[in-house]
Amino acid sequence: MKRETLEIIVCPVCKKPLTLIESVERDNEIFSGKLLCENCKVYYKIIDGIPVLLPEKGVKYERN
Repeated sequence: MKRETLEIIVCPVCKKPLTLIESVERDNEIFSGKLLCENCKVYYKIIDGIPVLLPEKGVKYERN
């Protein structure tokens, strides 16, 4: 996933912007990580450069 995609990608549930956390980048692209919706308190995984933005795949985010 290209970093520029972060400017247009939104939460599939509430349509608020997502924040990239815990990312691994390769060749100027985001290879893996998490996209956090601070409004819904869930994150969506990025797997092999593909954001998995299905509402049923969201994981509750708990800060330690």
